[in-house]
Amino acid sequence: MSGVAHRVLRVNDAVARRWSRVGVGFLPFAHVGTADVPMSRLLRLSLFQVTVGMAVVLLIGTLNRVMIVELGVPAWLVAVMVSLPLVAAPFRAIVGYRSDTHRSVLGWRRVPYLWMGTLIQFGGLAIMPFALIILSGDTNGPIVVGQAAAALAFLLVGAGLHTTQTVGLALATDLTPPEQQPKVVALLCVMLMFGMIASAVLFGILLSPFSEVRLIQVVQGSAVATMVLNGIALWKQEARNPALTALDRIRPTFAMAWREFDKHGTARRRLVALGFGTVAFSMQDILLEPYGGQVLHLPVSATTSLTALLAGGGMAGFAYAANKLADGADPYRLAAWGVMVGLAAFSSVIFAGVLLSPFLFGLGVALIGLGAGLFAHCTLTAAMAMANGQIGLALGIWGAVQASAAGVAMASGGLIKDGVSALAARSALDGPATGYSAVYGIELFLLLVTLVAIGPLVRRAVAAPGNAFAIPGTSPLAP
Repeated sequence: MSGVAHRVLRVNDAVARRWSRVGVGFLPFAHVGTADVPMSRLLRLSLFQVTVGMAVVLLIGTLNRVMIVELGVPAWLVAVMVSLPLVAAPFRAIVGYRSDTHRSVLGWRRVPYLWMGTLIQFGGLAIMPFALIILSGDTNGPIVVGQAAAALAFLLVGAGLHTTQTVGLALATDLTPPEQQPKVVALLCVMLMFGMIASAVLFGILLSPFSEVRLIQVVQGSAVATMVLNGIALWKQEARNPALTALDRIRPTFAMAWREFDKHGTARRRLVALGFGTVAFSMQDILLEPYGGQVLHLPVSATTSLTALLAGGGMAGFAYAANKLADGADPYRLAAWGVMVGLAAFSSVIFAGVLLSPFLFGLGVALIGLGAGLFAHCTLTAAMAMANGQIGLALGIWGAVQASAAGVAMASGGLIKDGVSALAARSALDGPATGYSAVYGIELFLLLVTLVAIGPLVRRAVAAPGNAFAIPGTSPLAP
């Protein structure tokens, strides 16, 4: 009997060892915690990403549909309102720079900006439901008041979430050693997607059936959740260091900080590559579901599942990038592989319409998520690694370019699709897939442009001595 028990224990030990290895493989941030900054603390800090995801879903998803369908607001006005948060995106660079050089007797650099961003976001969400009701015309007041109040609400939410995300990423970088930063990026990206998915499901449940009173409750509940979760996230995260924030400390101007950031002469090329790559991966954001329904005749349930496919591919990209970067891989080489995956993905989507193949379409959507996840993760990690003590500025510039490019891409994708479809209706090229294929074709071209921009960055990273992410190799696209 003892022999049997001994063999059982050996089997249990072997299974436990194998399971632990599988767990780490599938959760690339499982070992991100350290003795000074345990995993529980990083998870608590990442709650700011949950509130950012919640705000994004509320603005782009829930309120977008509610204003047009239930409140009867004109679609052009809704489009203007939803795009207003992008006005704040370019100022992320200023916010990051200010958090790097903040002067305070309290000794905090990041916390004041995190808290201010939270308050701004809360203020926008607090006034938003009443502004929307006035905007819908269901009131005796002048509608121009509703338009102005709604514009202010959307602008405040955008400014708040951009401030919170920029400074939150900088604080997470401050807390973790360089070798752990790729896994921290993966954790924060996953928490952002978790916030978006969980909020979308929760808002759908709470707003069924719809009423204006429920809308008020949901939006104001989101405001309270933002305050509570962000308060928990930043509690006792940043140690006070009066030497860093002394009032007599010399603070460089923004122009001086930019020159230091670009002292190696590659900053502009990195930003150009980020901009082109983001536009290339984002133009399809509002087109995939209509394409599946109009061209492939998929039911609503099937097109809705595309969000899960896209998110699953993105999380796989984050996981793979985190593991490879933690092993010392060059981020721009991995980003180039993400672009290559994108080329295969959009080709698959185009041929799915030609062959009327739902399987090929689903595969293309998953690959878009995978390529975009690789590209976003690697460019963000590269920005963090090359900050030269200016992590707030580096992340602010990255966020400003990324958010602005994504907004321009989504708007131009719809305009190009409608414009090409209108032109094709007068010719022999008329068909349901014509406008969509034109957009996907432009995205393929932009991905090729992105590869051209990335190439010299990969070669320079390989040649640079002491690069934390460089790995030896001769081909810029070699795995």
